[in-house]
Amino acid sequence: MNVLQRVEHWGDTHHPAWIDALRIMLGIILFLKGISFIGDTTYLSSLVGGSRFGLTPVILVHYVAFAHLVGGLLIACGCLTRLAILAQLPILVGAVFFINISKGFSALNSELWLSIVVLGLMLLFLVVGSGKFSMDDYMRRHEH
Repeated sequence: MNVLQRVEHWGDTHHPAWIDALRIMLGIILFLKGISFIGDTTYLSSLVGGSRFGLTPVILVHYVAFAHLVGGLLIACGCLTRLAILAQLPILVGAVFFINISKGFSALNSELWLSIVVLGLMLLFLVVGSGKFSMDDYMRRHEH
């Protein structure tokens, strides 16, 4: 058994049910953040560098919004949870270490604290997986 299989097995056997509610809330938060990014693409574009870098910010804006929308839904449903989290990790690492940290570690910087909490939860669910109340578990139990 390789390391990835051992981590997945450990996560599947050590998963209390209340963590599923936390996973669902995380997915909803990401989905709502994706909706807010779509509603204000100029704000998101200014976060990723504006128009001074050519086409790259446009691609990043679309990637961030799509990853938050689709990834949030997948995480909330517990469908392909680890894959959805892997797609979100670069976004959250960038949000924590490059975008939000520039405003400082003050109690008023709620975006930084939200990003840190979401990043921590993503790392948790990357290890423990989607849990008992998820599409992943349902598909695993009903394989034919």
